[in-house]
Amino acid sequence: MSANNLTRDEARERARLLNVSSYEVNLDLISGDTTFASRTVVHFTSTEPGAATFIELTAPAVRTVTLNGRALDPAEAHDGNRITLTNLREANELEVVADCAYSKTGEGLHRFVDPVDSAVYLYTQFETYDAHRMYACFDQPDLKAVFKLSVVAPSEWRCISNGRHLETTDAGQGRTFWLFEPTPVVSTYITALVAGPYHEVRDHHDGIDLGLYCRRSLAEFLDPEEIFTITRAGFDFYHRVFDYRYPFGKYDQLFVPEFNAGAMENAGCVTFLEDYVFRAKVTEARRERRAETILHEMAHMWFGDLVTMRWWDDLWLNESFATFMSVLAQVRSTRFTNGWTTFANAEKGWAYRQDQLSSTHPIVADAPDMEAVRTNFDGITYAKGASVLKQLVAWVGQEEFLTGLRSYFRRYEYGNTSLRDLLDELENASGRDLTVWSADWLETTGANTLRPRFETGSSGLFTTFDVVQEPASSPPTASATLRPHRLAIGLYDRASDGSLQRRERVELDVVGALTEVPKLVGARRPDLVLLNDDDLTYAKVRLDDRSLATLIDSIGTIRESLPRTLCWAAAWDMTRDAELAARDYVKLVLSGVAAEDDIGVVQSLLAKAQLTINTYGDPANRTRALRELSARVEELLRAAAPGSDLQLVHATTFAHAEEPDQVARIRAIFEGTDVVDGLVLDTELRWTLLIQLVARGVYGLAEIEAELARDRTATGEKRAATARSARPTAEAKAAAWSAAIDSDTLSNHLLVATLGGFWIPGQEELTRPYVSRFFTEIGEIWRTRTFDTAQTITQMLFPSAIVEPATVEAVDAYLAEADPGPALRRALVEGRDGLLRALRARAKDAEAAASS
Repeated sequence: MSANNLTRDEARERARLLNVSSYEVNLDLISGDTTFASRTVVHFTSTEPGAATFIELTAPAVRTVTLNGRALDPAEAHDGNRITLTNLREANELEVVADCAYSKTGEGLHRFVDPVDSAVYLYTQFETYDAHRMYACFDQPDLKAVFKLSVVAPSEWRCISNGRHLETTDAGQGRTFWLFEPTPVVSTYITALVAGPYHEVRDHHDGIDLGLYCRRSLAEFLDPEEIFTITRAGFDFYHRVFDYRYPFGKYDQLFVPEFNAGAMENAGCVTFLEDYVFRAKVTEARRERRAETILHEMAHMWFGDLVTMRWWDDLWLNESFATFMSVLAQVRSTRFTNGWTTFANAEKGWAYRQDQLSSTHPIVADAPDMEAVRTNFDGITYAKGASVLKQLVAWVGQEEFLTGLRSYFRRYEYGNTSLRDLLDELENASGRDLTVWSADWLETTGANTLRPRFETGSSGLFTTFDVVQEPASSPPTASATLRPHRLAIGLYDRASDGSLQRRERVELDVVGALTEVPKLVGARRPDLVLLNDDDLTYAKVRLDDRSLATLIDSIGTIRESLPRTLCWAAAWDMTRDAELAARDYVKLVLSGVAAEDDIGVVQSLLAKAQLTINTYGDPANRTRALRELSARVEELLRAAAPGSDLQLVHATTFAHAEEPDQVARIRAIFEGTDVVDGLVLDTELRWTLLIQLVARGVYGLAEIEAELARDRTATGEKRAATARSARPTAEAKAAAWSAAIDSDTLSNHLLVATLGGFWIPGQEELTRPYVSRFFTEIGEIWRTRTFDTAQTITQMLFPSAIVEPATVEAVDAYLAEADPGPALRRALVEGRDGLLRALRARAKDAEAAASS
């Protein structure tokens, strides 16, 4: 893998030397099942005639290379990933003809065969560094060019790219020639091709042609009305706040099979994970997440595609901006008005977790090469960056922030920028000097902790009130920086109806170790003091004893979803930090979840309660705790409104019960002998129940194959793969391990599905022998597989389920003896951090049991 690794220094030198004007790319997709013909003509200039450079192309066979009419010997010029170019002229023309390989790993041009009808579907995924798997290119973001694409494909296919197709002509022998209009100036990583017999739905809005695409076998499940509604709302919002028209003509959104990420912002040709085509009932939270993704990718059309980072150091800004703007667009222009609640629960929770790992890094990460870039698609780049951007908006003012953006888009349209360029525009718009802010927030690591500190007099009024800020306590390498925060403090009292309601809100700047809050002196002490109310800043928040006691008794009575979520988040963070016993967190969830009306928060709470029991709780208490949780969700399942989202969430949670009498009732629901009014046993719910029943040993291969016969689709094949791996037998674990480790024939999605059933809670005796096998074999995986595949295997097969000191010792021994490369080392260190955190939390929970 390291042989195909562009460094930042190489990219800087190439950008200094070259200016690329255009690519003409011709593809023939008829030639076979494993390779396709690719011809590229590149026009570029050089500032130093006579100099040498290289162009990337990863291909099994390069047929011809012609530079300025001079034929180069492919055997000498091409090393498998790069073509060396010497004796450049001021103006140059390069032609490369090659056979490129289809991918099954989601990198480059991915090929998929639909098990329903054997139809073939293709799509590209080029971020960060895979465009050169389809055509020869200078594959870095600051060498933008105009692209002109033509494709020969089977006549029954549709071909979609960045530009509108200009013409389709019959090429004979069942083939069609597709010619696309040239793009504006764009980067290689956002060029795209999608091809196959895709189902198409079209619309038009505000001068923009809109298209939706999915596989034919999924067409009945596509809901174009809702997707187009979100799309139209997004364009209206962004046109209004950016004051800059969408720059790429038409706008197609394509749901493609076996996609590696959630979505990709190819200019005018956005690809999405196919899971967003809902085959069965999903909760409103799932629809909200799809809407956020749609709006996220749309925001990239301006921030990322129109104006692009110069190098991947600023990847965070690209992703953080799109995340922040997508939530703002949701709240302002769609029915998902609780978007900031979801942001606090999901994105910020992810950020806090990532920022407390020893692998954390500054938001502005050092990205010396592409391998480093690939490892930084993480919770810092996306979630912490977006959280800090939200803090920046609070710091400079939202209207000032948007004013700066408008100037930024106009000034740098179709160009490349760095962070400083954006900060200059925001400083001009707001009048705030952001130099110190940038250094404190973007160049440091870890999350500060904020605590309320106060005194009260005999009358119960505050005589002092301060906000105490502490340096980040984890990881050990975290910065000691005390950051400037813009935040709000909320005071909540019990009302006559028993609810907790905000009586007072104070917004202020918090700077340094101690900030006095004179506005609260003389105020009556409330039942709940909530720092960072409205979630303006990025910081860990702690609760005073009275506030924590109030929450344990009454968290569900807080009427608004965002402050409830902030309280839940504080309790969860205290549990992960071993400040709150796992059993007390589960008690809090059991007491408050029934009153929670935000379905996304309900899903998150129940998932965290399960994680707490399995990972952070004392193993001696696991059986009792899981039984209590399962009993509670079964009560809620049977009491929920028929057909409601809550009913579905409680059913999927109850499926994880392990006690024999509870498992028997799950089986009865699956087999239809226990009918829960309104609960529809659709395809997805059947698989959820079946996989858990298989994991408990109730069902086996015969039932898995019978269910697959009912659902002979790509998704059905994935669910069946998970079920086979989940069986509680040594043979099942050996087969799953062999399929992932001993062979590379599984596609990316089947690999993930197979590994998803390996580490099942309660099966530790079966899986413990694989701890040593993991460390014996993981090095070879990194030597022989693609980066994405190796990273997936490492993350999913790391023995995080075996929470024992011996597992930590095995990690330490491997790190010391094998001296793995940076990406593998980081993955292992992150896994080790999780084990140590779990061991500390388990000790806290056992201590709580002993003292009770």
